[in-house]
Amino acid sequence: MTEHLIRVNAARDDASQLARILFQFEHAQIVAIKNKDIGLLKAYREPGQWYIAQIQIVPEFQGQGLGRLILDKVLTQARSDNLPTVLRVLEGNPAKRLYEAAGFRQTGQDGVECIMSCLPYLLIPPPARNPKP
Repeated sequence: MTEHLIRVNAARDDASQLARILFQFEHAQIVAIKNKDIGLLKAYREPGQWYIAQIQIVPEFQGQGLGRLILDKVLTQARSDNLPTVLRVLEGNPAKRLYEAAGFRQTGQDGVECIMSCLPYLLIPPPARNPKP
């Protein structure tokens, strides 16, 4: 995340980093594959919507569709609850393309973050992928 924080001139001091880590920490879930921790998800239901506070995948597992799988699980739950899903992404973060491909649309701007929302009926299926050898 450091490169994205630098790009938008966001605070990167220890206190700011700790505040980001602790934000909605009670909803943090470690994502694992075959007993190997590969990421983190913070997502939760609020009154009237689902909110994704954080999705992180360790670099060696990025680009394999895992972020989309995690995102789709949250969107499936939101759809079963008939609720929109909302998130914030730093301007210029490549993850924004992932969110757009999943059906999110920008609904606002808050400083250096884009506010994005996906309505439960706008879920877009992921593109077919060839498995890596």
